[in-house]
Amino acid sequence: MSMPPTRAELEAAKDLTIDDVLGPSLDVLFCGINPGLYSAATGHHFARPGNRFWPALHRSGFTPRLLSPAEQDLLPSFGLGITNVVPRATAQAAELSAEEFRQGGLRLARLVAEVRPRVLAVAGVTAYRSAFGRPKAAVGPQEERIGEVAVWVLPNPSGLNAHWTLERIAGELRRLRESLGRPPL
Repeated sequence: MSMPPTRAELEAAKDLTIDDVLGPSLDVLFCGINPGLYSAATGHHFARPGNRFWPALHRSGFTPRLLSPAEQDLLPSFGLGITNVVPRATAQAAELSAEEFRQGGLRLARLVAEVRPRVLAVAGVTAYRSAFGRPKAAVGPQEERIGEVAVWVLPNPSGLNAHWTLERIAGELRRLRESLGRPPL
């Protein structure tokens, strides 16, 4: 287990990017809003302690055990990947501009056309609304597609999103998994 990043390492992580986790034949490409400083400092998606992505992913049946952020490279073996709407790391998503979200939506559309997952699952309804100009979007499957790819909006798994409990987030992920006809792992 590695040590958490120091304050200096967190400061140095501002504006860094994290590589996407991609593979062939993805069922789901999960998409965060943008990396936080903790994730950028470690190089791992959804890495901040208190982020509920990894526990919810496991509880939903997408993975056979709880993975740590450092094990993100195992995701493609389960037909899963991760990217972000905006690649630039910030301390808070509020630091991102409307133009960055718009450009992120265009980048996502290109990535989805290239990778062709069955579903793009955006973790954060506000990010989806901003990136794709869908102000009334709600959590769940979307009518709109990106090319041939279905889109599903998930709740933001950040610990700051207290409105959504771990069990409710896992329930939305389970609903997504079941919609794909995937048995629990």
